Amino acid sequence: MVKTRPGVVVTGLTVGALAAVSLLAFQANGAVTRPAAAKPVASAPATTASPTAGPSPAAVALPAASGSGRRVVYSTGLHQVWLVDPKKTPPVQSSFKVTPGTVGPLPGTYTVYSRTAAGTGTDGLQIEHVVRFAQQSGTVFGFSAAVDTPTPAPSPDATQPDPAQKKTGGIRSGRTDGQSLWDFAPNGTRVTVIP
Repeated sequence: MVKTRPGVVVTGLTVGALAAVSLLAFQANGAVTRPAAAKPVASAPATTASPTAGPSPAAVALPAASGSGRRVVYSTGLHQVWLVDPKKTPPVQSSFKVTPGTVGPLPGTYTVYSRTAAGTGTDGLQIEHVVRFAQQSGTVFGFSAAVDTPTPAPSPDATQPDPAQKKTGGIRSGRTDGQSLWDFAPNGTRVTVIP
């Protein structure tokens, strides 16, 4: 059996410890000169992310004369919808652009009276999350989303103005926004239409 002296063992441990500390110091010094790795940055919530997500910074601000209480606000001039619940923070739960039909509802306060999960729009497109709130001069007004279109796209009727064409009152949103509105607005929900 080989005998080792205590001084040799202590010297070996000391050299090993110094080597480890030197290596760690070298790595730490090099880390200062290396560029930092990219860190994920939280983005602002999108208007189409979820029903509880707030509006994006680029969203149009809710007009002051848009009523009060829990409601859906629709601006016929801005083609914008806001889902408003003053009991939550922020009160505007979602805000998004929409594409109107060939005619729009008159300004005023209405109530959601009918909902359909899926169907066919007056323009022949498959739609979902239909939320109806008004009928005027034989035209039914409601929100919906086209199944095959992720963002609001003008219906063929809306892009070809013709006085003799069929009047359509469908207000189209993207599918994600349509889901948000569907979740927010059961029958009886107030809808405020503003210019």
